[in-house]
Amino acid sequence: MELEVRHLRVLCAIADTGSLHKAARQLGLAQPSLSTQLRRIERALGAQLFVRDRTGCRPTPLGLVVLSRARPLVAEFAAIVTETRAAAARTTDGFQLRIGATASRAIPGWLRLLRARVPRIEPTLQMNVSANALLGMVAAGRLDMAFVHEVEGSPLRVPPGLHVRVLVEREPQFVTLAADHPAALRPRVRLADLAGDRWMVDATVDGEWDALARALRAAGLRSEILHGDYLTAYSLAATGEVVTISQPTAHPRPDLTIRPLEGDPIGVRLLLAARTEEELDDAYPALEEAYWTVARDAPAYLAWLERGSRSGQAPAGERRPEAGPHPSVGASAAPR
Repeated sequence: MELEVRHLRVLCAIADTGSLHKAARQLGLAQPSLSTQLRRIERALGAQLFVRDRTGCRPTPLGLVVLSRARPLVAEFAAIVTETRAAAARTTDGFQLRIGATASRAIPGWLRLLRARVPRIEPTLQMNVSANALLGMVAAGRLDMAFVHEVEGSPLRVPPGLHVRVLVEREPQFVTLAADHPAALRPRVRLADLAGDRWMVDATVDGEWDALARALRAAGLRSEILHGDYLTAYSLAATGEVVTISQPTAHPRPDLTIRPLEGDPIGVRLLLAARTEEELDDAYPALEEAYWTVARDAPAYLAWLERGSRSGQAPAGERRPEAGPHPSVGASAAPR
């Protein structure tokens, strides 16, 4: 077996995350496949590179030597790929803007505004539930920018060199429940009002499961949390089987009600990330307009925003956005 750049990338990912499970998720691999790759790499080198135990993986002394040589090679190869892909995205007829995003109702309006304001730009879209995966794709040159959300208490891993602009410092997450649920009559729902309900969230969304679990524990509740995609969660919520987290911009359906949670215990920060400030300058204004258009078109969110305005507190998202390189966005995560 001859070592290739992908094998060196595997070693760096394991060292950076300290876990085969986390490294496999970062690389988009199944954990058994990653474990097999690591064993093959160690056999090829004739030595153990990591010590594996219940607390995770840590490099052996020889592993540290290998990593010291691997990291600059991986970084240099990534730079070559990034520059080549960025150049290839530019065509003689215009510029293909490769956008990645986690779910948001603002995305259709954003793409429409980008096309209208800069005719030579043709935006393309790649969706992913993992904000960390999208940020990695921007850093690797597979995307030009990413619109992502950072769940409070679960800081994102922002690759060095990326520039980040904050769209909303703290967007409250609401609850979606059946229209005939007793708590649907309240303008703001307490977690205690849902003590007898099961929750469903998508555990593949970075930080989502942990945020809900923390909020329930803080409220003294031990509610059951089920894993499922949000399309399924909405369908089950409509029949009263579960309740679920929702973005405040979500539109209610006749069989569903969306309400803010008392005290706003779960929040996310909305971010736009790119490799340069110029790219952010080009795309951010359209995103900001698209977001606040859907925000004011969502009844529950509009009421929440107006209540904040009446109390003399400007909505967090309407403060002047911050910009600049963010090696660690999560460093200022609390309060958000």
